[in-house]
Amino acid sequence: MQTPLSHCTVLLDEAVDALSVRPDGHYIDATFGRGGHSRLILSRLGADGRLTGFDKDPQAVAVADALAQADPRFSIRHEGFKSMAELPAACADGILMDLGVSSPQIDDPARGFSFRHDGPLDMRMDPSRGESVADWLAEAEIPQMAEVIRDYGEERFAQQIAKAIDRRRQERGPLRTTAELAEVVAGAVKTREPGKDPATRTFQALRIFINAELEELQQALSASLRLLRPGGRLVVISFHSLEDRIVKQFIALHSKEVYDRRAPFAAPKPMALRSIGRIMPGEREVAANPRARSAVMRVAERTDAEAP
Repeated sequence: MQTPLSHCTVLLDEAVDALSVRPDGHYIDATFGRGGHSRLILSRLGADGRLTGFDKDPQAVAVADALAQADPRFSIRHEGFKSMAELPAACADGILMDLGVSSPQIDDPARGFSFRHDGPLDMRMDPSRGESVADWLAEAEIPQMAEVIRDYGEERFAQQIAKAIDRRRQERGPLRTTAELAEVVAGAVKTREPGKDPATRTFQALRIFINAELEELQQALSASLRLLRPGGRLVVISFHSLEDRIVKQFIALHSKEVYDRRAPFAAPKPMALRSIGRIMPGEREVAANPRARSAVMRVAERTDAEAP
């Protein structure tokens, strides 16, 4: 029998503490994952509290369905978190977004997320929808591949990697497994930071691109302004600089008064968010769970001002 893949929730207590959960409040776990944050939120809700979860991953939804059966205060939607925009305005007292890929996704070779385990080159959060990485790489032109690997992976050898993938396609056909892609990347990347696999940035880039992760994050952040009630908290945990930059800039943009240049003497529009701060995992958590080392949590609170 296969041992179930486990997941250690990053910044568990810190994130739920930051939500400042009210017993009768309505909260949104925008990225249910394996439910660590959701279970702790539910433990702090009373009988009248409600929690709505979102997740693309069918395996995560199966876990969430079991939780929903056991606890009527919880409901799950098999959708990406950009679908929060479909919820009624001012319906939430807190929104949590944990942007990390869960350990079961990374550690399951069949999902194709990791260069450490050979498996199908897929990387879709929802394998039942959209195009796999293998299918995209089979057709993409060199400039397209280089742009994705450079922009989403911050990989300085993006052009060399794209050309190497193209040579591999011409010589031996399309790439179909994670090991094949990792081998091609290793041959194209001549230097790398000590302790980091040459394929790290390329796999990150392709995963982000194929799942439209940054675009979905931007849509979800915009939706959060409309959904949060005054005093409601937005809590976002990021795991790489591209995500964190988007979150940081979003909070900064909406944490300042807005002046209308067309009416220079008019009163400024009040800020819609108040930045609470940034939290990083402690040494003990990083030692127990190395995947937490890159996590950054940002917290903001909804003001009384109307969303811009």
